[in-house]
Amino acid sequence: MSTHVSNRVAAIQMVSGHDIKANLAEAERLLAEADAQGAAIAVLPENFAVLATRQMVACGRQEVGPEPVIRAFLAEQARKLGIWIVGGSMPLARRADGSDIVDRVRASCLVYDDHGKEVARYDKIHLFDAMVEDAHGQYRESDTFEPGEQVVTVETPAGKLGLAICYDLRFPELFRLLREQAVDWICLPSAFTWQTGEAHWHSLIRARAIENQVWIVASGQGGHNSERRHTYGHSLICDPWGRVATELGEGPGIAMTELDSDQTASLRARMPVWEHRRLKA
Repeated sequence: MSTHVSNRVAAIQMVSGHDIKANLAEAERLLAEADAQGAAIAVLPENFAVLATRQMVACGRQEVGPEPVIRAFLAEQARKLGIWIVGGSMPLARRADGSDIVDRVRASCLVYDDHGKEVARYDKIHLFDAMVEDAHGQYRESDTFEPGEQVVTVETPAGKLGLAICYDLRFPELFRLLREQAVDWICLPSAFTWQTGEAHWHSLIRARAIENQVWIVASGQGGHNSERRHTYGHSLICDPWGRVATELGEGPGIAMTELDSDQTASLRARMPVWEHRRLKA
């Protein structure tokens, strides 16, 4: 096991397919690589284990039953490697309050500490119902997923983390609410389409980082996931000034850097935009 640096965070990029077992094997390989490079926290992409829409409901039911596969995998990997894992997103057929969902699931991001304990859960609030000029065409997440409603933060070795998923990026009010809760960094597990990613991925991430003076760790799907689905990739870590500290292209891999809390504090002191706000909700 490597020596972990408490503020070293890895954004893991995958090209998940429709075989859950193969996806988990690839996630295990990349998590081990992040551990070997000294990451204290690894952020997996959206839908890292299950990508096919037709698998979501059945998988979501299994994951809230007595023999969860993905949740057990995440807990085991965190415990074995001794690192924190932000589990991208996965389907859960039960709400955080314990009530069951009958015909849909929630897209949930689970966070595990370095002992394998589940310490946070965020359910994706904004669902991607849109027309895209690609082979897939129409995306309607709301047919399969129920939206969440809670803004979620959690203390980590790299500072206070705010949780968001993919399409949430287009809604700056969520990021403002996270900043109001004094987050140091925000993670963004994603599966952006190639078309929307090429157009807006970098611009939106840099804007959210600059507006809120936070680090953003964006882990994406990046490649040809199926005959009809091509995801953008370009997983990256952006600093609070809007500079991209590290970035991938397409294909599986790891983008990693240390989140400099002194840099964040200095920037906020020199340019105290948060105190300068005149219009508040």
